[in-house]
Amino acid sequence: MTGEILIYVWATLLLLVNVVAWCSTFVALPGNWIILAATAIFAAFVRNDGVAPIGWTMVLVVALLATTGEVIEAVAGAAGAAKKGASRRAMLLAIVGTFVGSLLGAALGTFIPIPLAGTVIGAIGGGAAGAFGGAYLGEWWKGRSADERLSISVAAMVGRLLGTMGKLIVGAVMVIIVTIDSFV
Repeated sequence: MTGEILIYVWATLLLLVNVVAWCSTFVALPGNWIILAATAIFAAFVRNDGVAPIGWTMVLVVALLATTGEVIEAVAGAAGAAKKGASRRAMLLAIVGTFVGSLLGAALGTFIPIPLAGTVIGAIGGGAAGAFGGAYLGEWWKGRSADERLSISVAAMVGRLLGTMGKLIVGAVMVIIVTIDSFV
């Protein structure tokens, strides 16, 4: 194969890896960081006549975007619960609940009769339910009233959904700009 065709093969592989990584964000895995790692590996090793299709400036941009996605997710997830007066214990348990709920939801989502979408729906719903359950448990443990537990748990769930949506949007931007840069 000629060098240019090989570049397109590697760029296509990078696109596939990045899309799978992006999808892993639905189940609370570090998809944006995987996109960054794949992009950095591509920048380090793929060359066409000695020139890298993706430069280190793009890798830096992707790193900044990945960091932005994490900040959005953390702020949105914690802001709603904190605004309602959540304890640290409730916020920590909401994070743990999100991870466990996302994994269980993804597994149970395979029973939803919509290919791939069922797993995504299950993972997002499970993550939201896990955030709710974790916050509720944390506030119950602290001895809060049922009304306070419910209010904080709903805020944790909504914050988690908004944070995940923000992180997914940032991840999609990452995939798009890396794909454009790798094919141009």
